[in-house]
Amino acid sequence: MIKILCAGAGHMGRSHAIAYHNIPEFEIVGICTRSAASREKLNEELGGGYALFDDYYQALKETQPDAVSISTYPDTHAPYAIAALEAGCDVFIEKPLAETVEEAEKIVAAAKANNRKLVIGYILRHHPSWQKFIEMSHELGKPLVMRMNLNQQSSGDNWETHKNLMSSISPIVDCGVHYVDVMCQMTRSKPIRVAGIGARLSDELPEGKINYGHLQVTFEDGSVGWYEAGWGPMMSETAFFVKDVVGPKGCVTIEAKEAAGEGASADVDAHTKTNTLRRHFSELDANNEFVKKDTWTETGDEPDHDELCHREQEFFLNAIKNDSDLTDHMDDAINSMKIVAAADQSFRTGEIVQLD
Repeated sequence: MIKILCAGAGHMGRSHAIAYHNIPEFEIVGICTRSAASREKLNEELGGGYALFDDYYQALKETQPDAVSISTYPDTHAPYAIAALEAGCDVFIEKPLAETVEEAEKIVAAAKANNRKLVIGYILRHHPSWQKFIEMSHELGKPLVMRMNLNQQSSGDNWETHKNLMSSISPIVDCGVHYVDVMCQMTRSKPIRVAGIGARLSDELPEGKINYGHLQVTFEDGSVGWYEAGWGPMMSETAFFVKDVVGPKGCVTIEAKEAAGEGASADVDAHTKTNTLRRHFSELDANNEFVKKDTWTETGDEPDHDELCHREQEFFLNAIKNDSDLTDHMDDAINSMKIVAAADQSFRTGEIVQLD
C-alpha cells in the first residue's frame, strides 16, 4: 500500500484524488489545500474520513506519506516537490513542472539525488487517440508543420481560476508544455529557435501579466510548429481547437466534432477529445489529381478527463512498483519547459531566442 498525500483540490487535484481513492494500491493519508471549502467538498465527495490540512509542510510531517501528489498553483511546485523528494517521497506533479526552467531542473535534480520517482502530468501521453496522432505523424515525412491551439472562453469560477493561475504563469506556459511535448514527439528533433508574442486583454490582470500568447518553434530537421493559447471572457469560441500536422506526404488532423458549439472551449473534457483522425495523402497522378482518398481513424477508446487522470496514476503506480527508469520522461519535461519559457522571454524582449 502506497500512502499518498494530495496537495490541491481544484479541477486536476480532484480528478487525481478520485483515482487514488479508486486504485486499491493507494491510500490517501491527507488532503491539503489553501481553501477549506475545496478540501471539505472533495473529502465529502470521496465519502469523508480523510485527514484535512491547510499547511502543506505540516501535512507532510504529520502524515509521513510514501508519495505526494501536487496539483497546486505553479508557484508552489518547486518548494513542495523538493520538500517531498527530500523527505523520501515519490512525487506526481501537475504540469507545468515549475514556474521556471531553473526550478524545474532543481526538482529533477532532487528526484535523482534522492532516488525517487518523479512523474509529470502530461495527460495527453496517456490518451490512445493522441498516441495514434503522434504515430501517424511519423508517416508524413520531414519537415513537419505543426499547428495547434487551445483557447478558452472562461467566465464565472473558471475565469477566477484562470486569473489566479495567471498571477504566476501565462497560458502559453501553462498549457503550452502539453503541445510542444507533442511536437517534440512528432519531430524527434532538437528544438533550436523560439519566437513568441503575447497580449494583455483584461484590466483585471496584474500589470505585466498576459492572458493571450502565441509561440513559434523551429527544429533542427527544418520542422516548424506554432501554438496559441488565450483565456478569458473575451476569447472567441471559433477555431479554439486546432490540432494539425502537415508533411511532404500529406497531413493528419484531429476533427473534434464534439469540441464545438456554445461553451465548448470551457469544457475540459473537450480539450482532450479527438473523435476522428483525418489522414490526407498528398500524392498526385499524371493529371495532378489525388491518388488516394482521405481516410478517417478512430481508436474506439475515448476516455473522459477523470479516466485519463486514472491512467496517469496507474502509470505513476507502475513506475514506483517496477522501479521504472523515468530519465527520458523528466528530460522531456525540461525540454518542453525550455521551449515555452523561451517563448515568454521572446515576447518580453522582442527578440527571437536561440536554444542551446
